[in-house]
Amino acid sequence: MFLPILTSLIVSVDAFFIGLSLGLQKRCRFLYLAIINVFLLALCMFGFLIADKIYEHIPFDPDLVVGLAFVLLGLWTIVHYFVSRHRTRDNGGMEKETASLKTIVLVGLVMSGEAMLITMGITLVFAPDATILVPLTVALAHFGYAACAFYLARTKRMSRLPAYLGHIISGAALIVYGLMALFVELG
Repeated sequence: MFLPILTSLIVSVDAFFIGLSLGLQKRCRFLYLAIINVFLLALCMFGFLIADKIYEHIPFDPDLVVGLAFVLLGLWTIVHYFVSRHRTRDNGGMEKETASLKTIVLVGLVMSGEAMLITMGITLVFAPDATILVPLTVALAHFGYAACAFYLARTKRMSRLPAYLGHIISGAALIVYGLMALFVELG
């Protein structure tokens, strides 16, 4: 039982960097982060409840589905940042400092979907006999990491970090989790 909880905490590290990138946005408020995490908790619970039903219909090893989903999600996170950064330049070539509300909602949806996939991945791959502690731990870890990073981003020292660093580390954390699901045999 300790392993699923530890895995939930480790894979939620990407939430820290998502919280950091949201905190660096002048337009984003903490209330937005709280709303994102309520939705995230609901999706984690949903993912936990349907994981067993999905497992029955997968004709091959679920490690492949979980692993490839996270590798692709991590790559998408990194590539999406650079593509959207390229599109947000104004006529003078300077980057805009603030994110649109649409971007904040998109980040929230991706973060929530990723948390649901983490919950399903832990349930399917690492702990088939998991309890309700898995989705609760994933959701609370995401909120804790994201809230801490959000407030750290509002300090003067953290606001000097380049924005791309958070997206690259967040995407890399998802890729590492995907590779872990593909290649690590536990138990």
